Amino acid sequence: MAYWSAEKATKACLSTLEMGPKAKEPGVAEFISAEAAGYNAQLMVVACGGPADTTTLALVAAAHQTGGNVICIVPNHQDLISSKNFLGIFANQVQFMVGKEGQEIIMVLNQADFVLIDCNFMNHEEIVKLVQIGGNMQKGIVVVGYNAFSCKGWSIWRSCGSKTKLLPIGEGLLVTRFRENWVSPKCGCGMNKSRGRWVVKVDKYTGEEHIYKIRVPRGKVI
Repeated sequence: MAYWSAEKATKACLSTLEMGPKAKEPGVAEFISAEAAGYNAQLMVVACGGPADTTTLALVAAAHQTGGNVICIVPNHQDLISSKNFLGIFANQVQFMVGKEGQEIIMVLNQADFVLIDCNFMNHEEIVKLVQIGGNMQKGIVVVGYNAFSCKGWSIWRSCGSKTKLLPIGEGLLVTRFRENWVSPKCGCGMNKSRGRWVVKVDKYTGEEHIYKIRVPRGKVI
């Protein structure tokens, strides 16, 4: 996730509109697809509160642009069957996991660079915690929670992310971006001891983000 591609984001968004029925709340699937594709996500994981829906299709559309892979975690085997029926011809482009497969889920979360979580998922807070302690935090990862207005555990999202925003799209989206080589001091895990401040500049014409670090001599504060 070293750069932002407006072209990939746009193509993924348009593909999402064409791949299946419109989302119950227009804008959610399109935003998710553009976000994942724009950041060139290579391993996208979605944890569903029930059967897969248009949010999973959104990641499939993003994967078409990035050449990445999609893993869908569902609560039980009945939801697995329903998910495959919903996705139809796109089901074979998704790797499925059932929620109780704990160790395997931890492994894929540690490798993912884009994680999508249904806030109605029974253990969604546990998944957020697993992402926070995973190795990819220091490489850059985007975590998005949908159905956020029904989520009461917002504090866990804000406890470790470099930036967390609640967006009024659909039933609410929580978006957290862990910057490359950045770990929050609140996490206490692998913290970079060098003193400095990360600065993010966004090109107003291309939308590209440029990230660099200002070194701060000891005893000085920015």
